[in-house]
Amino acid sequence: VQLQASGGGLVQAGDSLRLSCAASGSTFSFYVMGWFRQAPGKEREFVAAISWSGASTYYANSTKGRFTISRNNAENTVYLQMNSLKPEDTAVYYCAAGPRRWPIMVYTTNTRYNYWGQGTLVTVSS
Repeated sequence: VQLQASGGGLVQAGDSLRLSCAASGSTFSFYVMGWFRQAPGKEREFVAAISWSGASTYYANSTKGRFTISRNNAENTVYLQMNSLKPEDTAVYYCAAGPRRWPIMVYTTNTRYNYWGQGTLVTVSS
């Protein structure tokens, strides 16, 4: 499956932004989808994951309550709605697809995913 992330940009603290990730090349509903991010000089970290049906979601503590992951299987797209953005949310955001094999809470590590998008940069100014 090929993944194309978009929607990044420069925003101010407190603003909102919605990222999209369009999938192609395989049956989208076969996959659990996740968002990760990587800030300059830091390792890639988990942001959120959503089950193949959209019924289950899981968030990192740092994004819970501010970010919402959703998906539209008819449009082969996963979204990340980001509200109340903070400067520490500045990073390149990546979407990823993994096989629907485990409970949603274990999709917090890179190794659960087989496919990655190219990333989209989010910059939050203070």
